[in-house]
Amino acid sequence: MRIRTSFAIAACLALLSTPAAQAQAPQGRNLKIGVLSDLSGPYADGGGVGSVVAARLAVEDSGLLKKGWTIEIVSADHQNKADIAANTALKWYDTEGVDAIADLVNSAAALAVSQISRDKNKVVLASGPATSDLTGKSCSPNTVHWTSDTWAFANGTGRALVKTGGDTWFFVTADYTFGHSLERDTEKVVLASGGTVLGKVRAPIGTSDFASFLLQAQASKAKIIALANSGADTINAIKQASEFGVVVGGQRMAGMLLYIVDIHSLGLKAAQGTVLTSPFYWDMNEGTRAFSQRFSAQMRGAKPTMIQAGTYSSVLHYLKAVETLGDTKDGARIVRTMKDTPTDDPLFGKGLIRVDGRKIHPMYLFQVKAPEESKYPWDYYKQLATIPADEAFRPLADGGCPLVAR
Repeated sequence: MRIRTSFAIAACLALLSTPAAQAQAPQGRNLKIGVLSDLSGPYADGGGVGSVVAARLAVEDSGLLKKGWTIEIVSADHQNKADIAANTALKWYDTEGVDAIADLVNSAAALAVSQISRDKNKVVLASGPATSDLTGKSCSPNTVHWTSDTWAFANGTGRALVKTGGDTWFFVTADYTFGHSLERDTEKVVLASGGTVLGKVRAPIGTSDFASFLLQAQASKAKIIALANSGADTINAIKQASEFGVVVGGQRMAGMLLYIVDIHSLGLKAAQGTVLTSPFYWDMNEGTRAFSQRFSAQMRGAKPTMIQAGTYSSVLHYLKAVETLGDTKDGARIVRTMKDTPTDDPLFGKGLIRVDGRKIHPMYLFQVKAPEESKYPWDYYKQLATIPADEAFRPLADGGCPLVAR
């Protein structure tokens, strides 16, 4: 059964109004951070209310409340629509005093908000979107792309599958910016690794019936059916593929962007053996486990996804930069300070932010455990490989970002 995190949003947000948060701050030392996410749709489990909780935990851990700062977290549902995201950002910036926007799961929404934030000289902490264009042709001096991107997913999962014999591919792709980017970046890796793409189909976001798409993929005889989608779309496609006997027939399903909540919803029996790439897993070390325990206490036992972990880490690093600069509201200056300051937190470890806004850290290749291998709740992954930080993301010179000196 799928976990739904969009429960009692008002009750969750009420936790943000602590006495410390409402303490009178010195003049100018007040911040408002907006978490703009999918609170009710197919990506709500990956970001959603969990990202609001993660942002609040980052505020607590920053130590700024104890120093007299006032920091408010607000949230809104962009419904996976770029126009709603853009209008929300404009309202937040122009009338509600929001200084930074975090999460932004959904690539089209993120691209729209990134441009508006540049025009308004605010800050974008993009932990949710995956399109690599955010640090490519659409890069901005006001945007940091934190968690991962389509290039990294393609480089990790795509290369690994071709190397293990998956040399013919068929794509079932979400028909919007994110899906197109993920398909594009994965296809490049497949072809460069010696593989072949036999076909592609595009499915609207929120598709409930993948029958026609999966039948085309099945008929192609491709060894790998790549799902260039995410969240509920991926879950529905994998479940229906099982009903059609796709895997039994010898083809392999590749979820190019999978979250741990997706594995939880599918169950280990259905998901076992799936290979995936992620920069974060809740059970990697003491730091990730300690954070996840605090997070789970507010999320009915659910473990954090990579997006929610990225929201925590990006907000925490943003607050460090703001504290360093003092009372400035200059978004571009804050992002420059974020880039000048090495990153170091309990979830992603040591890293850096490049001039194009790409946060750099290792990625990890995981395989989903078989039911008999899992020893406790949410014990789902075993690590196959570490992709070093300098190899995990697209080379700086290859992205086409105008901020990169030629």
